[in-house]
Formats: sequence, C-alpha cells, structure tokens
Amino acid sequence: MVSIVVPALNEVGGIGAALVSVARQSRPYEILVAVGDSDDGTAEAAQRTMPEARVVCGDRGRARQMNDGAAPATGDLLLFLHADTRLPPGALDALRDAMADPAVSGGCFRTTFDLDPGRDGFSPFGRAFMRLWESRLWMQWHRFAFGDRALFVRRSVFEAMGGFPDQPIFEDLDAVRAMRQHGRFVFLDMEVTTSARRFREVGAVRQQLRNLALWTAWNVGVSPSRLKRFYSDHDRG
Repeated sequence: MVSIVVPALNEVGGIGAALVSVARQSRPYEILVAVGDSDDGTAEAAQRTMPEARVVCGDRGRARQMNDGAAPATGDLLLFLHADTRLPPGALDALRDAMADPAVSGGCFRTTFDLDPGRDGFSPFGRAFMRLWESRLWMQWHRFAFGDRALFVRRSVFEAMGGFPDQPIFEDLDAVRAMRQHGRFVFLDMEVTTSARRFREVGAVRQQLRNLALWTAWNVGVSPSRLKRFYSDHDRG
C-alpha cells in the first residue's frame, strides 16, 4: 500500500491533473489531500476529481500539511506529491520495486517542467535554461532532491525521523538528510512533470538565480525562517 499525500493551498485550477495522474497508477494506494486554509474550493475540486480521496484540513504550511496528511495514512510507503506535479505512468510500480530493498529508506523521481514551445511564454533562451535544470547531472545529488520531485519514504523511517521539520522552507532537503541517516536514498529514472508557473511569473533566469542564492544560503547554515522572507508560498490565490 502506498499512501499518497498531496499538500494543497489554493490549487483549485491544478489539483485535478495531479489526482488524475494518481488514478492511472496501479493499486493498492490511498490518497490524502492535506488542504491548508484555502479559500478557493480546493477541497471540493479534489473530491469532485477523486471521490475516494480523503481531505485533511489544517493550518497553512507545506511541512505541517504533509505531516497532517501522513498522520492518518495507513500505507507502508508514503509518497508526497505536490498539487502542481503529475506522476508518470508506472510510477508506483517503480517505487514499490525500489522499496522492496529493505536497505532503502526513501527516494525521489527526476523532474521535467510543463514546457510547451510557442505557448508557455518562455523565450528560446529561457526554455533552454529551464531544460538545463532538468539535466541528469543535478538529478543524482541528494542536495537537489526537492519536494517537487515527489519524495517517498518508508513509513517506519518517516516516524523515526519525526516527519518533516516544521519550518517554512527547505523542509524537503532537511527531510532527505534525515532519510539518509536511516538507509539508502534512491533516485528513480522516471520523470514527474511539475509546473513552471513560478518561472513564468518571475522569469526563468531570475527565478533560478534566486533559487540558487537561497539554496546556497541554506547549505552554509542560514536559518530557513530567515530565508522564507525571500520565497513566497505556492499560492494561486
């Protein structure tokens, strides 16, 4: 059993695609949509798309929402899927195969962006810059195992590490660091497709440079609470 936890904050326009990508996976699985204080009908949209989904309501904050969603989960394996990210066909089968090795504590997928030449608003240079970020060169390093790569973890490991740290940013990378203390962290050679909306709004190069600056600061020990001032929530509202 895989318990899929989807943290969502004002995602009425995008959560349907994420849930449809789950519905195409092989069973058994359960899905828990952890809704923050959304005010756009995200919870209703989730249940219209997938009536079997369980909606867990709580406070805003991605780490807190993922922990809230995982609390009532019943699966042996936990997968955390951002509401603007879609799983590829066969994702859960690949996850189960990887986790059949008891030495593996968790892992993630590779990332591709929802780029569409001529319609996505990026210049050729901006689109090429986005493709550079998808390079396999970065995709095999745990310090680039961000949450939009659909992190997964053994439930026993998740409980042992105390879930995601309750912090406003880089909870994903700190969680990966904790997973690696309990076993091997694996990188699946399958791509999840995630939204490039933040890059469209801010600009591909500018957003990547901002991300790199924040990531560098985190690596040298700057507090996530201080870094959060420079990074807004994924909030369609």
